[in-house]
Amino acid sequence: MKILITNLILILMLCTVASAKLVEKRVSYEANDLIMSGFLVYDDSFDGQRPGVLVVHEWWGQNDYAKKRARMLAGLGYTAFAVDMYGEGKIAENPKDAGKLAGEVYSNLENAQMRFQAAIEVLKNERMTDPEKIGAVGYCFGGGILINMARLGVEIDGIVSFHGNLATENPVKEGVVKTKILVCHGADDPLVPEKQVVAFKDEMASASVDYEFIAYEGATHAFSNPQADETAKRFELPVGYSEKADVESWEAMQVFLQKVFK
Repeated sequence: MKILITNLILILMLCTVASAKLVEKRVSYEANDLIMSGFLVYDDSFDGQRPGVLVVHEWWGQNDYAKKRARMLAGLGYTAFAVDMYGEGKIAENPKDAGKLAGEVYSNLENAQMRFQAAIEVLKNERMTDPEKIGAVGYCFGGGILINMARLGVEIDGIVSFHGNLATENPVKEGVVKTKILVCHGADDPLVPEKQVVAFKDEMASASVDYEFIAYEGATHAFSNPQADETAKRFELPVGYSEKADVESWEAMQVFLQKVFK
């Protein structure tokens, strides 16, 4: 019965996106002299500005999965903007290249912040966006980037990390974080072990951060991506898809965004 309900929810999610009159466009923007390539999408079936949500990609880059999530967000009534954290729309085809690209971004978080802030400005200036209501969601690499952007004091209404990295060598101090945080975590994720989870929770509590942490039993790294099982086999990576965690985390995100945009 639970499986049937889960499948029904997924079908309804896809139907919502399919029935929406989505307008999609590629947006070039600049960050620290580097040309970035973003993907913006919104539902044109109704008028007026609506909250904007940034989508930060996995370590593979802004691929079809990031654009799929942007379309799903647009179907929910948001202006969605899949950002480019690598520049020039770079996409990795294998873990080695993905790790190199991701590592370059993580090695210079101040530069990453400039890239992220540039994307925020693009979304705010889009005519269909309410510039006073901006949030962001991120997957794996993207989730970790969002948490680090929060640690750096980026000012947006809320962020959602899906199976993102939680570690830091510089725990945030009280008063720095200016956004609400939702972490959707795979309880069996070997890349984000319990020790890292405990340290993150202690860090957030010590800094009096407004955050929510949800761990999904049986879910591992990349649990929201239906291609994760294939990726695991192809590259021998400890990742895997969990339909249950995917659906439940997407629902949790919707509730969270509704709250922060009130």
